[in-house]
Amino acid sequence: TGGRKELSYEDHNNNVVELISFDRDSTELIVESQGEVSLEETHGIVGRHRGPVPLWLFQRTTPRTKAGAGCRKLIRDLPDASNGVEHLHALSRLVRDQVTYKVGASEADWTAEEALASGQGVCQDHAHVFVACARELGYPARYVSGYLMLNDRVEQEAAHAWAEVHVNDLGWVGFDVSNGISPDNRYVRVATGLDYSEAAPVTGTRVGGDGEDLTVELEVAQQ
Repeated sequence: TGGRKELSYEDHNNNVVELISFDRDSTELIVESQGEVSLEETHGIVGRHRGPVPLWLFQRTTPRTKAGAGCRKLIRDLPDASNGVEHLHALSRLVRDQVTYKVGASEADWTAEEALASGQGVCQDHAHVFVACARELGYPARYVSGYLMLNDRVEQEAAHAWAEVHVNDLGWVGFDVSNGISPDNRYVRVATGLDYSEAAPVTGTRVGGDGEDLTVELEVAQQ
């Protein structure tokens, strides 16, 4: 509402993308997505790699997920493990221990190294640090944006984020560092990418104007 759909396509991450334009004098744009979501318990296992891009692409670093001294030091503290999933759960625990979850403690454009240096952050920071470390260990890894149904409340302050790593014989496996578990049937995947910039639910650009405000009101509930 308040804009025009110009283009719809599926990107290299298998995300459905809608390009929307709006007129010069627009003051409000409403984007509504509606559908039915089917959920099942897979203990975090998404399965085999799908899509046009090779797995090695997900070992590529980005400015937000480039491993530096902080990530390399954290990796050195990892216990030896032959099982890939056990190794990654241990990494998840280390990241959560090093970056305390605190709402409002970080900036939206923080890198993995900045989050580690601060020692606090939110789920986006946890996912970026985990992805950076997993890639440094040689795993293909990606960032996931989505929703999580909480047991104690419906209203939430923001959407959720976690990571997925490709493990031999299992395919993509999810790891929610902030909650210390692999995603279950309370999680809804919305988009994936190399980092938040490729998986953000809504992004946009504008030229001119006096400013803009973003208000987030989110409710996740069982129907």
